[in-house]
Amino acid sequence: MAIESIGAAPLAAGAPANAAVSQEDFLKILLTQLRFQDPLKPIDNQQFVAQLAQFSALELTRQQGEEIQGLLTIQSASQSLSLMNRTVEVGTNGGSQVGTVTAIRFQNGNPLLTIKTAGGQFLTDVGLSQVSLVNSTPTSPTTN
Repeated sequence: MAIESIGAAPLAAGAPANAAVSQEDFLKILLTQLRFQDPLKPIDNQQFVAQLAQFSALELTRQQGEEIQGLLTIQSASQSLSLMNRTVEVGTNGGSQVGTVTAIRFQNGNPLLTIKTAGGQFLTDVGLSQVSLVNSTPTSPTTN
């Protein structure tokens, strides 16, 4: 899941889907290697221990990646909540528009803003990456 932030540039194409080796894939490779080893020349103990250490490091890296993803989700949510009642400028297909953030909803952990423009229109499902300018002082909520 991609995490957006205010004014973020779109990321270039990421790594190919087959670039990651899962824990299950690693175990299959290791078991296949053990199954087809030459009985007269078994795997050196040092090599075997080195492979297990690599596997442990790979698992630790995977866990850290998941934890970082969770932190990025929290940061994105916090960033979006700080925009409530603030005047923002957002880029849209028709150019940029200025308005006040009136609501925030979350879809799959990603915040989507609702913005009321000066003309009374509502822009819905605006992502954080579309926000290009934020007014430093919040506007007072209007009562209708």
